[in-house]
Amino acid sequence: MARRLFGTDGVRGVAGELLTADLMVKLGRAATVQSGADTPRVLVIRDTRESGEMLEAALAAGVASAGGEVFLGGVLPTPAAPLLLGRYGFDLGAVISASHNPYRDNGIKFFGADGFKLSDATEEAIEDLLDDPVQGAAIGRIRALHGTEEDYLRELHTRFADLDLSGTDVLLDCANGATYAAGPEIFRRLGANVSTVADTPDGRNINEGCGSTHVDAIARQVVDGGHDAGFAFDGDGDRVLAVDRNGVVVDGDELIALAALHLRDTGRLAGGGVAVTVMTNYGFHAAMEKHGVEVATTQVGDRYVIEELRARGWSLGGEQSGHIIDTGFVPSGDGIASALLALESLEGGDLAERSAMRKLPQRLVNVRVADRDAAMGSDELAQAVAAESERLEGRGRVLVRASGTEQLVRVMVEAPQDDEADAVCARLVAVVERSASPA
Repeated sequence: MARRLFGTDGVRGVAGELLTADLMVKLGRAATVQSGADTPRVLVIRDTRESGEMLEAALAAGVASAGGEVFLGGVLPTPAAPLLLGRYGFDLGAVISASHNPYRDNGIKFFGADGFKLSDATEEAIEDLLDDPVQGAAIGRIRALHGTEEDYLRELHTRFADLDLSGTDVLLDCANGATYAAGPEIFRRLGANVSTVADTPDGRNINEGCGSTHVDAIARQVVDGGHDAGFAFDGDGDRVLAVDRNGVVVDGDELIALAALHLRDTGRLAGGGVAVTVMTNYGFHAAMEKHGVEVATTQVGDRYVIEELRARGWSLGGEQSGHIIDTGFVPSGDGIASALLALESLEGGDLAERSAMRKLPQRLVNVRVADRDAAMGSDELAQAVAAESERLEGRGRVLVRASGTEQLVRVMVEAPQDDEADAVCARLVAVVERSASPA
């Protein structure tokens, strides 16, 4: 099998094609062997995709065939895995989900006993073991783990026990995914008046015209319904975007800026710094510099943000897409916790009156291509990026990168004015399209 089956966020692909039951058996067996525990105890949770039950069963069979004990936690947001790992002392956690992808896709990501995603080296070791038979291992057991949703809610409630949302009217878009039950429930327990959309999963409607990748829908609904704010989660619940009462989208950059200043002012910003990615808006950097908060920049991917946080001893970081990580609570993006942190950061104020940062106009276009590597290797594209970057030097920036999970090239431009950002972005998109055959 070709190396690097694992991408930036686990293994992901079309269920039944790339992500088959056979592959899941192998992954379960290999991950169990690689864990090194005598009798590995493995937590498995999933999102609401129709393929989840099949893949869950196959993964569990693989774990059991290698002598592991499997605990099925059911449908839960991804961040519940690292929280439950610590609570129950599991050796390994597995989340079956393709996050914000369409329902036909699915995936798997593993967490170690420490609650962090497995390293690249560990994932490579699992790949090396995929085709190795297991001989002489005792057969493990598979059982349901009851009460997991309540365990997750209890952790959220403990963290935000001092947050009183009485009188706050929120609209939650649950993406017909893993947050559909836990999200509304914790907001209600904290006193909010809660309305919900996309909270009736049927196995196929996850992320379909809803959630954090379709935030325009909830933006209209927040205004029409007169809500104070709205929050849109993704399918597995590890990211969130917000909408203020005027229907203006508040992305991850602004939410991280709010949290950084709040945590600094309350003495809870470990190390006095925050880690973000190369996609983060220039305005974020300017705001943090103004307030004396150090910023570290990583490549795209929440795993790289977490690695930077661990290396520096910091606790807060994230991505513009809405992955927001506060390792003081959980070493993973947590959309529900991030939404609550945003409201906590406002200290009773109005999200529409936020002032943590001023965003530079940004354009991001995903160009679908047949071969992302061929496109990125184009001399014409390299020359175009260099030329546009030179024109924007000191005023904005250009970033062109391949997606880590799909055949896409992402073109991002920031410029002082909207029309200039549009023009630069259009020129670069045209070059990308010429550099590789369209998919």
